[in-house]
This record gives sequence, C-alpha cells and structure tokens, in this order.
Amino acid sequence: MYLRCTMGLNNILFVMTLLLYGAASMKSQAYFNKTGELPCHFTNSQNISLDELVVFWQDQDKLVLYELYRGKENPQNVHRKYKGRTSFDKDNWTLRLHNIQIKDKGLYQCFVHHKGPKGLVPMHQMNSDLSVLANFSQPEIMVTSNRTENSGIINLTCSSIQGYPEPKEMYFLVKTENSSTKYDTVMKKSQNNVTELYNVSISLSFSVPEASNVSIFCVLQLESMKLPSLPYNIETNKVERKESEQTKERVRYHETERSDEAQCVNISKTASGDNSTTQF
Repeated sequence: MYLRCTMGLNNILFVMTLLLYGAASMKSQAYFNKTGELPCHFTNSQNISLDELVVFWQDQDKLVLYELYRGKENPQNVHRKYKGRTSFDKDNWTLRLHNIQIKDKGLYQCFVHHKGPKGLVPMHQMNSDLSVLANFSQPEIMVTSNRTENSGIINLTCSSIQGYPEPKEMYFLVKTENSSTKYDTVMKKSQNNVTELYNVSISLSFSVPEASNVSIFCVLQLESMKLPSLPYNIETNKVERKESEQTKERVRYHETERSDEAQCVNISKTASGDNSTTQF
C-alpha cells in the first residue's frame, strides 16, 4: 500500500504547510455537467519510466479519484463516486474529471512517488482548488396582470433558473428618454437539493408614466458580470378622440365640438429595442 497524505489540519493550515514544503498550488474552474481538469505539472526531468512511478489524485476528504501504479491503472483504490469519471492525459500530466457536479468543488491533490528498492520516495505534489460554475438562463420578464383601463399600474415578474453560484442581486432597470431608474426588490431564491443549482425571481408593480416611451430591463448581477433580459417596451401614444353633437331641429343654437385626448398604452416584448447601447 502506498503512502498517502494524512495531515489532520484544517484547510487553511493544510495548504500553508504544503506550500512551506514546496508543493505547487493553482486554481481551476469547470462548468456543471462538463469536464474539469486537475493538473499535476510533473516535469519528469529525470525521464523516469512510468513503470517506476506511482501517481494518484485524491480529494479534500482523502478519497482517491485515480491511481496509476507502475504504468498501469489501479481501480481498486478508486472511490466509487469517481469510478468511470476520470481519464489521465500522460502527455500533460493532467487528470480529467467528467460530468462535473456542484459537489465536486474543493481541493484536490496530485502525488507522484518513485517506486524504488527501498519503497516509495515522494517526488512531486500539487494542489488544485476547483470551483464549479453553472450558467443562469437569460432573465425573462413576464407580465402577471395587464394595465387596466382606469389604472396605470402593471405587475411584472422576472426569473432566471439553473445557475451557480448564488447571484449577488437581481433588479429592474427602467429607462425613459430622459432618465434611468434602478428598482431594488427582494430576490426570491430556491436551491435544488440534488443538483444544488439556484432558481431566482423578483417582482415589481410599476406605474406607467404618461406621455413617455419606457424600456424595462431585468438585470442579474453575478460575481463577475451582469446578465440583462430582453427589454419590455412600453409605448405611450396620444390618440385624439373627437365627439360632436349634431344640431337638432327647432334648436336655434348649436354646441361647439369638443375633443378629448385619451392615452392608450401598448405593451410589447421585443428582442432588440433601439440600436443605442444600454448601460446596466
């Protein structure tokens, strides 16, 4: 049985101790349901044959992902959660972990030992801190109740699903010809117990301004970027409605025509809006 690392320190002290002893460390990133790479970066400057080496990767719980024992794969020591999920690139000394899940995030270690007459001799060690991402869907605005005849209020919801990690915030951005207003609302979130992916949504009751064209966006603020929705465009047009009364017989006077202006609001969801650049 080969030597394994059994340090009983917490993660911070563990990493610091490894660095003091010359262990290399790097960060890597992978996407949900895709393939992640765990490099070892062993240069093998002495050109030692794989038949003389023992190479293995383990996670932060000391569970073995993959083992190459003297040039041959040894699945007996591989934990069941990793069986059939790894492949070793001998040219780049990189282990590929397939079908990445959120729970796969964390610290991984690669060990290289020389198998000599006196047993195993440590030659190389490297740590990889793996983070896992899942792309949220583009936010989508829905009208939950249309503007009524005697009310200038519309109720909107916006949702985005199947993402990770949890977003920082989600908000509505209302743009008119002369202004831009951010509406902060409470972000509702739910997390799937199995996949650990997040679904998020917000709601807004919005008073439609008179005589103004309005574009409403929903913006999802992630760790490193903003993800906007397609715009909801509200066009407010003046429509003249003229009413007149006809002169009746035997009436010696007539009434002047009167006209009333009414506002009509058309709500449309468009894919492009205008050609100007929108800042979020």
